[in-house]
Amino acid sequence: MSPPGTSGRRGGSSPREVCPSACVCHRLPKGHVKGGRRAEPGWPCGLAAGILAASAPMAFVTQHQIQKFHQDGFLVLEHFFTPEECDSMRKQIQGIVAEMEVPPHCRTEFSTKEGEQLQAQMQGSSDYFLTSGDKIRFFFEKGVLDERGNFLIPKERSVSKIGHALHAHDPVFKQITHSPKVQELGRKLGLEKPVVVQSMYIFKQPNIGGEVTPHQDATFLHTEPLGRVMGFWIALEDATQENGCLWFIPGSHTNGITRRMVRAASGASTCVEFVGSEPTYDESQFIPVPISKGGLIVIHGEVVHKSELNSSEFSRHVFTFHIMEAKDTSWSKDNWLQPTPELPFPPLYT
Repeated sequence: MSPPGTSGRRGGSSPREVCPSACVCHRLPKGHVKGGRRAEPGWPCGLAAGILAASAPMAFVTQHQIQKFHQDGFLVLEHFFTPEECDSMRKQIQGIVAEMEVPPHCRTEFSTKEGEQLQAQMQGSSDYFLTSGDKIRFFFEKGVLDERGNFLIPKERSVSKIGHALHAHDPVFKQITHSPKVQELGRKLGLEKPVVVQSMYIFKQPNIGGEVTPHQDATFLHTEPLGRVMGFWIALEDATQENGCLWFIPGSHTNGITRRMVRAASGASTCVEFVGSEPTYDESQFIPVPISKGGLIVIHGEVVHKSELNSSEFSRHVFTFHIMEAKDTSWSKDNWLQPTPELPFPPLYT
């Protein structure tokens, strides 16, 4: 799931904004910038989702692979991006982190556990998260902040993720998101009017990179009808079982969803709340999906997936973004993430 610009010397812009927190504070520095039913085959071509492993050009994707993709709920493409493209994204994010300045009262530890998510919002600035959809903002690993929001470890080792509009406000990530090969893949999947709804850079820090509990992206990014959201997950380093690769339950995208995260009513103690309940998953049904640097995993919005705690000495950097097929689709007004006048969801095809 899971929220524009870079400094002029990297080719982006660095607009400034007033902190959205309820308390009054200074204008923000550089880096903190503005900017339960069964799944339906939502894609125009009838593809719901699935698995595919291939390093060949897109022209060589076979009908058999397409069928497997539809069956399993995730798609794996090794070597989709070059090592140079991966290194350019890592270099760019290093510059963004170097300039990161987040007021202590806005610092939030990121978690996918429902109770921890809500607790973090009560302790930090809930608006900092809720208004991050059209900005570049920073979220931190569990246990790296003291009670006052001060860092207990070097800040560059504390970041869990950066979101949620890198695709719109940073030139490097914008180029990757709208690259010709991503657009070609979208067309191969039969997408007619895909739009980009969010993007994130995920660090999975060595030794402390938190687990991502079993979930479905449609819990957080809901559409009518279901089946219209996909995640594009790019490994910028080798993702292994040791450092926290993804795990999937093949075929689980056909069972619908039973839980949603929605915007809370005005005056609530948190900015979001969960409706419904997450089922208990059989851990034996999950399969690990390691992938090499430059590999791409396409994730159907309703496939159940997770990743484990990174207890290794190696990070697992990822750039990921979500798209929605906008044709004949309604974006839920209850979603935490909403398009804004400043940033409507941009078309994938440019």
